[in-house]
Amino acid sequence: MMKLTKRYVESIAPEDKERILWDDDLSGFGLRIYPSGRKVYVVQYKLHGRTRRKNLGKHGIITADEARKDAKLVQADVARGRDPSADRKARLRSPSIKELGERFLREHVALHCKPTTHYDYTNLLNNVVNPHLGGLKTSEISFADIQMFHLKRKDTPYQANRGVMVLSKMLNLAEDWGLRTQNSNPTRRIKRYPEEEKKRYFDEEEQERLGGVLADMLFDDEISQYVFAAFYLLLLTGCRLGEIQKLRWDYVTRTHLELPDSKTGRRRIPLPREARQLLDKLERRDGNPFVILGSHGSGHYNDLQKPWRKIRQRAKLCDVRVHDLRHTYASVAVTNGIDPFMLKEILGHKNLSTTLRYAHLSDDAVQKAANSISARLASTMRTSSSKPSARW
Repeated sequence: MMKLTKRYVESIAPEDKERILWDDDLSGFGLRIYPSGRKVYVVQYKLHGRTRRKNLGKHGIITADEARKDAKLVQADVARGRDPSADRKARLRSPSIKELGERFLREHVALHCKPTTHYDYTNLLNNVVNPHLGGLKTSEISFADIQMFHLKRKDTPYQANRGVMVLSKMLNLAEDWGLRTQNSNPTRRIKRYPEEEKKRYFDEEEQERLGGVLADMLFDDEISQYVFAAFYLLLLTGCRLGEIQKLRWDYVTRTHLELPDSKTGRRRIPLPREARQLLDKLERRDGNPFVILGSHGSGHYNDLQKPWRKIRQRAKLCDVRVHDLRHTYASVAVTNGIDPFMLKEILGHKNLSTTLRYAHLSDDAVQKAANSISARLASTMRTSSSKPSARW
């Protein structure tokens, strides 16, 4: 045996059979020589009574001195109880982020989440996460990888934050599934971007304008009676779009909408008189259980966003979303003194904080309340002075 140096390694001629020459300076460090002339540095070690070898790199790509340093690092890892060869095999077997996402959807989301959540997560993975991170190994994705992903989407903070959120859920499960070491989730130190809360609701003039446009479009056959009813029901009940769009007749009673499943589970929604009268006028289709019907078929109206875009353009309300009908319901409720705890039950929120976020008071109501408070305080301050000249 001789010390493996660049000159010595390059002088070794291949033979008919593969062989390993061991270094006489560092035990376990060697050079594997193939009959083809290919030369690869290796390190051999023993762990738990078993002898293992790990390739360090091809001669010419790395030098003998570099390979020797790597061999010492491997031996140090072995002394700490790690198995570098097994670690490498685990990395090779590690699924990509794209593959982890597919398992996440199949084994977690499909079993524990709503269909709408499954749909949202699928779109988020396919369109946001996978194009940038999908090819990385689950075991190797780092804080720097996710930080760069997040930074590139700083102009769309909602999308950026949701991407990190779904990655966090996936990587937590990867730890549970043995694909990453415990407590190694690199998303934990990613600081989320602030998101501007959308405070939009219809004031009374906008409500009148919307009502007029809906009536005109129904009269002119630009929208069906079902589209007309859908948007009125959204405003009159405070329901979510999917709850009205997929409403079935067997969920409807004289006083309530009895939803067996919703975003927050089973819901019992009060049905006001005006909404009940609207439902009574809707025609039913034999064999179709849904309330809001399309032009044909046995299902419900598929895309209410399409007629909504026409309606809001006609009403000159181009900045509003369908969900702002729900905001408006909450705003009118709070403005008219409805207790937030009661409104929480009507809207089907699990937490009161969610109700308070949705129930945006109108500017007029806030102004009136502020004027009332200041008027009372000013009156008290004026009458407390004994000198008429000091009163204002």
